[in-house]
Amino acid sequence: MKAQHYLASLGLPSGDDYSLPTSTRRFADGGAFHIEIPSVEGPAAMEAVIDEAALRGVPVHRVSQGSGIWMLTDTEIEQMVELGRVHNIEVCLFVGPRAGWDTGAQATSPGGAVLFGSLRGADQLAYGIEEVVRGCALGLRSVLVSDLGQLTVLGKLKAQGNLPSDLVLKVSASLPVSNPAGARLLEDLGASTLNVAVDLSLPTLSAIRAAVSIPLDLYIESSDDFGGVIRYYEIPEIVRVAAPVHLKFAVRNSPSLYPSGGHLAGVLEATARERVRRASLGLAMLTRAEADLALPRSL
Repeated sequence: MKAQHYLASLGLPSGDDYSLPTSTRRFADGGAFHIEIPSVEGPAAMEAVIDEAALRGVPVHRVSQGSGIWMLTDTEIEQMVELGRVHNIEVCLFVGPRAGWDTGAQATSPGGAVLFGSLRGADQLAYGIEEVVRGCALGLRSVLVSDLGQLTVLGKLKAQGNLPSDLVLKVSASLPVSNPAGARLLEDLGASTLNVAVDLSLPTLSAIRAAVSIPLDLYIESSDDFGGVIRYYEIPEIVRVAAPVHLKFAVRNSPSLYPSGGHLAGVLEATARERVRRASLGLAMLTRAEADLALPRSL
């Protein structure tokens, strides 16, 4: 096909890579994979993650949150940042507001769900940027982005020195990354790490890895509203072909937590602990597979 020639001429894979080559890229600590615990909705949930991780011997490298910076007080953000500093864990908070929680109807319709994470209008774009400015002022250095325009602006603000140079811009699973060209575009716009679609095959992951140099993030188990995939037995091969990759562990058949608050106290902490247990199951799979993989720190 001519299309394959055109893709190759642009430095992109001409198709999914069924040869599944081993990725030689690594995190700064030399690891081929890191562990990310998502939906850590506040200091109490983060403390639960840290406690459970110590109990089970799980090295947690990143915690991420989904309700948004706007749903946390300054004190709560500072507490999470401090917990991250003490325990050497990246704290990544979502930016809001998002279309799915706005006054519009399309984002919550069956056909418009892809718009859920977008920012509707210039006002919401400004609000979303303000979220990041506020977070950075409180010591935050990692944010979750689900709007293409916002990613573009944040990338330029970093380049201009208006935002910290070490600010991590993590692309959310709500901003679909499903092919090498899309992944390359997001990297060019300033993405630091890409949450790819949860159900991509190994050949597709391999092709995306060939197109970008930044880490990939992939749900090994996803929540029901993201398809409820469970991919534990694939972990050794996922790490081999997609490294460096954040392995994310959500929980199927669990209640929705967004936006979180005191009304969900107890549930937040219990589900946070279960995500760590799920991560321990994933690490056990790697051990039993006797995979020859570069291990991250603390493992």
